[in-house]
Amino acid sequence: MSIQIENLIKIYGKQKALDGISFKTEAGEIIGLVGPNRAGKSTLMKIISCYLPQTSGNAFVCGFDVIEQSIEVRKKVGYLPEHNPLYLDMYIPEYLSFVAGIYKLGKTTNVRVAEMIEITGLLPERRKKIGALSKGYRQRVGIAQALIHNPDVLILDEPTSGLDPNQILEIRNLIKAIGKEKTVLFSTHIMQEVEAVCDRVIILNHGKILTDQKTEEIHKYLNTSIQLISIEFDKPVEEALLMNIPGIIQVEKMDGNLWKVKANKEKDIRPLLFNFAVEHNVTVLSMNMEEQSLEETFFRLTKNK
Repeated sequence: MSIQIENLIKIYGKQKALDGISFKTEAGEIIGLVGPNRAGKSTLMKIISCYLPQTSGNAFVCGFDVIEQSIEVRKKVGYLPEHNPLYLDMYIPEYLSFVAGIYKLGKTTNVRVAEMIEITGLLPERRKKIGALSKGYRQRVGIAQALIHNPDVLILDEPTSGLDPNQILEIRNLIKAIGKEKTVLFSTHIMQEVEAVCDRVIILNHGKILTDQKTEEIHKYLNTSIQLISIEFDKPVEEALLMNIPGIIQVEKMDGNLWKVKANKEKDIRPLLFNFAVEHNVTVLSMNMEEQSLEETFFRLTKNK
Protein backbone atom coordinates (compact mmCIF):
# COMPACT_ATOMS: atom_id res chain seq x y z
CA MET A 1 0.00 0.00 0.00
CA SER A 2 1.59 3.29 -1.11
CA ILE A 3 -0.55 5.95 0.58
CA GLN A 4 -2.95 5.47 3.46
CA ILE A 5 -5.00 8.40 4.77
CA GLU A 6 -7.14 7.99 7.89
CA ASN A 7 -9.67 10.63 9.00
CA LEU A 8 -7.31 13.47 8.09
CA ILE A 9 -8.22 16.96 9.35
CA LYS A 10 -6.39 20.23 8.79
CA ILE A 11 -7.60 23.50 10.28
CA TYR A 12 -6.24 26.96 9.50
CA GLY A 13 -7.64 29.31 12.14
CA LYS A 14 -11.39 28.93 11.70
CA GLN A 15 -11.18 27.30 8.27
CA LYS A 16 -11.28 23.50 7.98
CA ALA A 17 -9.22 22.80 4.86
CA LEU A 18 -9.53 19.01 5.24
CA ASP A 19 -12.55 17.54 6.97
CA GLY A 20 -11.93 13.94 7.98
CA ILE A 21 -10.92 12.40 4.66
CA SER A 22 -9.79 8.78 4.24
CA PHE A 23 -8.50 6.75 1.26
CA LYS A 24 -5.83 4.23 0.24
CA THR A 25 -3.76 3.83 -2.92
CA GLU A 26 -1.81 0.95 -4.41
CA ALA A 27 1.41 0.84 -6.40
CA GLY A 28 0.97 1.42 -10.13
CA GLU A 29 -2.11 3.66 -9.77
CA ILE A 30 -2.44 7.10 -11.32
CA ILE A 31 -4.91 9.01 -9.17
CA GLY A 32 -6.37 12.35 -10.16
CA LEU A 33 -7.14 14.62 -7.21
CA VAL A 34 -9.83 16.93 -8.54
CA GLY A 35 -11.70 19.84 -7.06
CA PRO A 36 -12.38 23.57 -7.32
CA ASN A 37 -10.11 26.17 -5.74
CA ARG A 38 -9.89 25.85 -1.94
CA ALA A 39 -11.07 22.24 -2.07
CA GLY A 40 -8.05 21.09 -0.02
CA LYS A 41 -5.99 19.46 -2.79
CA SER A 42 -2.70 21.28 -2.17
CA THR A 43 -3.08 20.98 1.61
CA LEU A 44 -3.46 17.21 1.30
CA MET A 45 -0.39 16.94 -0.94
CA LYS A 46 1.71 19.04 1.42
CA ILE A 47 0.76 16.81 4.36
CA ILE A 48 1.64 13.63 2.45
CA SER A 49 4.96 15.23 1.43
CA CYS A 50 5.77 16.25 5.05
CA TYR A 51 5.71 19.96 4.19
CA LEU A 52 2.77 20.57 6.51
CA PRO A 53 1.53 18.79 9.67
CA GLN A 54 -2.10 17.74 9.94
CA THR A 55 -4.33 18.90 12.81
CA SER A 56 -5.50 15.34 13.46
CA GLY A 57 -5.81 11.97 11.76
CA ASN A 58 -3.07 9.84 10.24
CA ALA A 59 -1.16 9.72 6.96
CA PHE A 60 1.22 6.93 5.94
CA VAL A 61 3.45 6.55 2.88
CA CYS A 62 4.75 3.02 2.20
CA GLY A 63 3.93 2.19 5.82
CA PHE A 64 5.80 5.18 7.32
CA ASP A 65 4.01 7.82 9.40
CA VAL A 66 4.39 11.34 7.98
CA ILE A 67 4.86 12.81 11.48
CA GLU A 68 6.82 10.15 13.36
CA GLN A 69 8.91 8.92 10.40
CA SER A 70 9.08 11.96 8.13
CA ILE A 71 12.67 11.29 6.97
CA GLU A 72 11.69 7.84 5.72
CA VAL A 73 8.59 9.29 4.03
CA ARG A 74 10.69 11.91 2.22
CA LYS A 75 12.87 9.12 0.83
CA LYS A 76 9.76 7.49 -0.64
CA VAL A 77 8.10 10.62 -2.06
CA GLY A 78 8.90 12.80 -5.05
CA TYR A 79 7.07 16.14 -5.00
CA LEU A 80 6.46 18.81 -7.62
CA PRO A 81 4.59 21.77 -6.07
CA GLU A 82 2.21 23.95 -8.08
CA HIS A 83 4.77 26.78 -8.29
CA ASN A 84 7.80 24.90 -9.52
CA PRO A 85 10.81 26.22 -7.52
CA LEU A 86 13.92 26.13 -9.71
CA TYR A 87 17.31 27.84 -9.71
CA LEU A 88 17.09 29.65 -13.03
CA ASP A 89 20.81 30.42 -13.25
CA MET A 90 21.77 26.74 -13.08
CA TYR A 91 22.23 24.39 -16.04
CA ILE A 92 19.93 21.35 -16.10
CA PRO A 93 22.60 18.73 -15.16
CA GLU A 94 24.02 21.10 -12.55
CA TYR A 95 20.64 21.54 -10.88
CA LEU A 96 19.79 17.83 -10.93
CA SER A 97 23.23 17.02 -9.47
CA PHE A 98 22.54 19.54 -6.71
CA VAL A 99 19.20 17.84 -5.89
CA ALA A 100 20.89 14.42 -6.02
CA GLY A 101 23.37 15.71 -3.43
CA ILE A 102 20.53 16.60 -1.10
CA TYR A 103 19.36 12.99 -1.32
CA LYS A 104 22.97 11.79 -0.83
CA LEU A 105 23.06 9.69 -3.98
CA GLY A 106 26.86 9.74 -3.95
CA LYS A 107 28.57 7.77 -6.72
CA THR A 108 25.27 7.10 -8.51
CA THR A 109 24.62 10.83 -9.05
CA ASN A 110 25.94 11.11 -12.61
CA VAL A 111 24.09 7.98 -13.72
CA ARG A 112 20.80 9.14 -12.18
CA VAL A 113 21.12 12.63 -13.68
CA ALA A 114 21.69 11.14 -17.13
CA GLU A 115 18.73 8.79 -16.68
CA MET A 116 16.41 11.60 -15.58
CA ILE A 117 17.42 13.82 -18.49
CA GLU A 118 16.60 10.99 -20.89
CA ILE A 119 13.38 9.81 -19.20
CA THR A 120 11.89 13.30 -18.98
CA GLY A 121 12.84 14.27 -22.53
CA LEU A 122 15.35 16.97 -21.54
CA LEU A 123 18.14 15.71 -23.77
CA PRO A 124 17.71 18.38 -26.51
CA GLU A 125 17.88 21.18 -23.89
CA ARG A 126 20.48 19.74 -21.50
CA ARG A 127 23.11 22.40 -22.24
CA LYS A 128 20.79 25.32 -21.45
CA LYS A 129 20.32 27.20 -18.23
CA ILE A 130 16.92 26.59 -16.64
CA GLY A 131 16.06 30.27 -17.05
CA ALA A 132 16.30 29.88 -20.83
CA LEU A 133 13.79 27.00 -20.97
CA SER A 134 10.12 27.18 -21.94
CA LYS A 135 7.60 26.51 -19.18
CA GLY A 136 6.98 23.02 -20.54
CA TYR A 137 10.66 22.13 -20.22
CA ARG A 138 10.84 23.72 -16.78
CA GLN A 139 8.03 21.39 -15.71
CA ARG A 140 10.07 18.48 -17.04
CA VAL A 141 13.00 19.65 -14.92
CA GLY A 142 10.65 19.78 -11.93
CA ILE A 143 9.49 16.22 -12.58
CA ALA A 144 13.11 15.10 -13.05
CA GLN A 145 14.10 16.50 -9.64
CA ALA A 146 11.08 14.78 -8.07
CA LEU A 147 12.20 11.45 -9.56
CA ILE A 148 15.97 11.75 -9.06
CA HIS A 149 16.02 9.60 -5.89
CA ASN A 150 13.73 6.95 -7.45
CA PRO A 151 10.74 7.40 -5.09
CA ASP A 152 7.83 4.97 -4.88
CA VAL A 153 5.26 7.79 -4.81
CA LEU A 154 5.18 10.81 -7.12
CA ILE A 155 3.04 13.80 -6.12
CA LEU A 156 2.36 16.47 -8.74
CA ASP A 157 0.40 19.63 -7.96
CA GLU A 158 -1.16 21.11 -11.12
CA PRO A 159 1.71 19.82 -13.34
CA THR A 160 0.25 21.14 -16.63
CA SER A 161 -0.95 24.55 -15.41
CA GLY A 162 -0.11 27.28 -17.91
CA LEU A 163 1.24 24.96 -20.61
CA ASP A 164 0.28 25.07 -24.28
CA PRO A 165 -1.63 22.11 -25.83
CA ASN A 166 1.50 20.38 -27.17
CA GLN A 167 3.29 20.72 -23.84
CA ILE A 168 0.23 19.39 -21.99
CA LEU A 169 0.15 16.31 -24.21
CA GLU A 170 3.85 15.68 -23.64
CA ILE A 171 3.55 15.97 -19.84
CA ARG A 172 0.47 13.70 -19.86
CA ASN A 173 2.39 11.03 -21.77
CA LEU A 174 5.30 11.37 -19.35
CA ILE A 175 2.97 10.91 -16.35
CA LYS A 176 1.39 7.81 -17.91
CA ALA A 177 4.82 6.30 -18.51
CA ILE A 178 5.93 7.00 -14.93
CA GLY A 179 2.65 5.61 -13.57
CA LYS A 180 3.40 2.14 -14.91
CA GLU A 181 5.91 1.63 -12.09
CA LYS A 182 5.01 4.16 -9.39
CA THR A 183 2.00 5.53 -7.56
CA VAL A 184 1.22 8.95 -9.04
CA LEU A 185 -1.09 11.38 -7.24
CA PHE A 186 -1.66 14.61 -9.11
CA SER A 187 -4.07 17.46 -8.66
CA THR A 188 -5.90 19.25 -11.42
CA HIS A 189 -9.12 21.11 -12.09
CA ILE A 190 -9.03 20.13 -15.77
CA MET A 191 -11.35 17.17 -16.21
CA GLN A 192 -9.97 16.25 -19.65
CA GLU A 193 -6.66 15.70 -17.89
CA VAL A 194 -8.23 13.11 -15.63
CA GLU A 195 -9.94 11.31 -18.50
CA ALA A 196 -6.69 11.20 -20.49
CA VAL A 197 -4.34 10.04 -17.73
CA CYS A 198 -5.98 8.66 -14.58
CA ASP A 199 -7.00 5.19 -13.48
CA ARG A 200 -8.91 6.62 -10.53
CA VAL A 201 -10.54 9.91 -9.56
CA ILE A 202 -10.93 11.47 -6.12
CA ILE A 203 -13.14 14.57 -6.18
CA LEU A 204 -12.70 16.97 -3.24
CA ASN A 205 -14.86 19.93 -2.27
CA HIS A 206 -14.64 22.01 0.91
CA GLY A 207 -12.21 19.50 2.38
CA LYS A 208 -14.47 16.47 1.92
CA ILE A 209 -14.27 13.57 -0.53
CA LEU A 210 -17.38 13.66 -2.72
CA THR A 211 -16.49 10.57 -4.75
CA ASP A 212 -13.60 8.12 -5.05
CA GLN A 213 -13.99 5.82 -8.04
CA LYS A 214 -12.23 4.28 -11.00
CA THR A 215 -12.50 6.54 -14.02
CA GLU A 216 -14.64 4.06 -15.96
CA GLU A 217 -16.97 3.64 -12.96
CA ILE A 218 -17.72 7.36 -12.97
CA HIS A 219 -18.67 7.06 -16.63
CA LYS A 220 -20.99 4.18 -15.75
CA TYR A 221 -22.55 6.30 -13.01
CA LEU A 222 -23.17 9.10 -15.48
CA ASN A 223 -24.54 6.83 -18.16
CA THR A 224 -27.10 5.29 -15.80
CA SER A 225 -28.50 8.60 -14.59
CA ILE A 226 -28.68 11.06 -17.49
CA GLN A 227 -28.81 10.87 -21.28
CA LEU A 228 -27.14 13.49 -23.44
CA ILE A 229 -28.18 13.85 -27.08
CA SER A 230 -27.09 16.14 -29.89
CA ILE A 231 -29.83 16.81 -32.43
CA GLU A 232 -29.83 18.97 -35.55
CA PHE A 233 -33.00 20.26 -37.22
CA ASP A 234 -33.35 21.73 -40.71
CA LYS A 235 -35.09 24.82 -39.34
CA PRO A 236 -34.91 26.95 -36.20
CA VAL A 237 -36.96 25.78 -33.20
CA GLU A 238 -37.79 27.55 -29.98
CA GLU A 239 -36.01 26.59 -26.78
CA ALA A 240 -39.23 26.82 -24.75
CA LEU A 241 -40.90 24.23 -27.01
CA LEU A 242 -38.02 21.77 -26.56
CA MET A 243 -38.14 22.25 -22.80
CA ASN A 244 -41.82 21.23 -22.83
CA ILE A 245 -40.88 17.67 -23.89
CA PRO A 246 -41.36 15.39 -20.84
CA GLY A 247 -38.08 14.26 -19.26
CA ILE A 248 -35.88 17.02 -20.67
CA ILE A 249 -33.76 18.75 -18.02
CA GLN A 250 -31.78 21.22 -20.10
CA VAL A 251 -31.24 22.28 -23.71
CA GLU A 252 -28.35 24.25 -25.17
CA LYS A 253 -28.24 25.80 -28.63
CA MET A 254 -24.98 25.15 -30.49
CA ASP A 255 -24.07 26.27 -34.03
CA GLY A 256 -26.89 26.79 -36.53
CA ASN A 257 -29.83 24.53 -35.66
CA LEU A 258 -27.80 22.06 -33.59
CA TRP A 259 -28.95 21.48 -30.01
CA LYS A 260 -27.54 19.63 -27.01
CA VAL A 261 -30.36 18.00 -25.04
CA LYS A 262 -29.96 16.66 -21.51
CA ALA A 263 -32.72 14.39 -20.15
CA ASN A 264 -33.47 11.87 -17.42
CA LYS A 265 -32.58 8.33 -18.43
CA GLU A 266 -35.78 6.82 -17.05
CA LYS A 267 -37.16 6.83 -20.60
CA ASP A 268 -35.45 7.06 -24.01
CA ILE A 269 -36.04 10.63 -25.13
CA ARG A 270 -35.30 10.05 -28.84
CA PRO A 271 -38.81 8.95 -29.92
CA LEU A 272 -40.21 12.06 -28.24
CA LEU A 273 -37.76 14.23 -30.16
CA PHE A 274 -38.85 12.65 -33.45
CA ASN A 275 -42.50 13.23 -32.52
CA PHE A 276 -41.63 16.83 -31.68
CA ALA A 277 -40.13 17.28 -35.15
CA VAL A 278 -43.24 15.90 -36.86
CA GLU A 279 -45.59 18.04 -34.79
CA HIS A 280 -43.64 21.23 -35.52
CA ASN A 281 -43.01 20.51 -39.20
CA VAL A 282 -39.20 20.30 -38.96
CA THR A 283 -36.84 17.57 -40.14
CA VAL A 284 -34.24 15.84 -37.98
CA LEU A 285 -30.96 15.99 -39.92
CA SER A 286 -28.95 14.10 -37.29
CA MET A 287 -29.31 12.70 -33.79
CA ASN A 288 -26.53 11.19 -31.66
CA MET A 289 -26.41 9.81 -28.14
CA GLU A 290 -23.28 11.17 -26.46
CA GLU A 291 -21.24 9.84 -23.56
CA GLN A 292 -21.07 12.40 -20.81
CA SER A 293 -17.68 13.65 -19.71
CA LEU A 294 -16.17 13.97 -16.25
CA GLU A 295 -16.84 17.70 -16.56
CA GLU A 296 -20.50 16.87 -15.97
CA THR A 297 -19.67 14.77 -12.89
CA PHE A 298 -17.54 17.54 -11.46
CA PHE A 299 -20.25 20.13 -12.00
CA ARG A 300 -23.03 18.00 -10.58
CA LEU A 301 -21.09 16.90 -7.51
CA THR A 302 -19.64 20.30 -6.57
CA LYS A 303 -22.45 22.74 -7.39
CA ASN A 304 -24.25 24.16 -4.37
CA LYS A 305 -22.05 22.16 -1.98
